[in-house]
Amino acid sequence: VTATDADDGVNGNVKYSFQTVSVKASNIFHMDPETGAITLLRSLDFEEGDSYELEVQARDAGELSDTANVA
Repeated sequence: VTATDADDGVNGNVKYSFQTVSVKASNIFHMDPETGAITLLRSLDFEEGDSYELEVQARDAGELSDTANVA
């Protein structure tokens, strides 16, 4: 995921995290807090689930934030 902030300096830095994620999904997906890259911790098993929904939060150093759903 990608978010931008027009502020200068440290207030323009954006950090990423999962806002809402199931326990099962937290054992499968990892989010890099600096880049927003979502990667797999292990292979997907379609017998366990055929879709996942993750709520991602982007927050700047000024404490403003927004969320988005990733399915």
